[in-house]
Amino acid sequence: MTLLKPTRRDLLKMAAAAPAFAMPLAARAELGAPEGGNPSHFRFSVGDARVTIVSDGYFRLPTDGLGVNADRDEVQAFLKRHFLSPELGYSHTNHLFVEVGDAKVLVDVGSGNRFMENTGQLMGNLEAAGIDPYAITHVVITHAHPDHIWGIRDGFDEAIIPDAEYLIGESEQNYWMQDGLVDRVPAEDQQFVLGAVNSINVDGAEWTLVQDGHEVVPGLTMIDTPGHTPGHMSLRVDSGDQSLIALGDSMSHAYTNFAHPEWYNGFDADGDQTVATRKRLLDMAAEDQIAILGYHFPFPGVGHVQRDGDQYRFVPALWQF
Repeated sequence: MTLLKPTRRDLLKMAAAAPAFAMPLAARAELGAPEGGNPSHFRFSVGDARVTIVSDGYFRLPTDGLGVNADRDEVQAFLKRHFLSPELGYSHTNHLFVEVGDAKVLVDVGSGNRFMENTGQLMGNLEAAGIDPYAITHVVITHAHPDHIWGIRDGFDEAIIPDAEYLIGESEQNYWMQDGLVDRVPAEDQQFVLGAVNSINVDGAEWTLVQDGHEVVPGLTMIDTPGHTPGHMSLRVDSGDQSLIALGDSMSHAYTNFAHPEWYNGFDADGDQTVATRKRLLDMAAEDQIAILGYHFPFPGVGHVQRDGDQYRFVPALWQF
């Protein structure tokens, strides 16, 4: 069977049309949103580190991009068994904010008003959580895809958090900033390249280019997790005897990535590398009992990895009042 891999242009076109979809199955499978607002942030601690998960909103994309190296019918059947729409996915956007001593570290800056209709809520939700965005000392960028970096610019095309130190993987920066890259990629990828370049070149951001093992502040370490993009990095938080890894998009689905870590997605630049990285992270998190944060997992996206034979399970963290 020949598997068709949707292009980024296809996904963006379908995402724009998503409000027009009528899906009785999805309506039965998914719980409805309330008339008022849901929580925009979630607080807990990792040792002595104070952690807040802050939402940038959500977006929906067709599930054609999930498990593109697997049989389409098998992927859809898997989604149905997990009470998920087999046609249209739902992705949360969960940002890690960590306070360690005097440091206030934010991971990724969302997409602002440049990507999807229901994203771009990060700055307002930071304030709703009592967090002053202008007091943030460090901004860690996991990778330069739209929903992680396009929110870096304000309405004047200046860095939205002007006094922070910005950090990104050296390999990630080198990839997007290659001379003439926009002319070498397929037409459907060009806006991704231009958006990344414009974001990295934003006025007012002083970049620190980092490699595996870079310590942002004591207890916060950037680790290589390539595959989804060439230089993708994650952030590990260690304090006392507790640890947490903010995965970025090294894992992006709370069900498929655990039951079928061998499946990769349409937005993964290198499918084989993505799978190798994912399996390494799953093994490490399960063996060492390290908590994880999935950027696109159901809010707040925090939990643990449980080994289940040759597969894994995501066990959401218990909400505590």
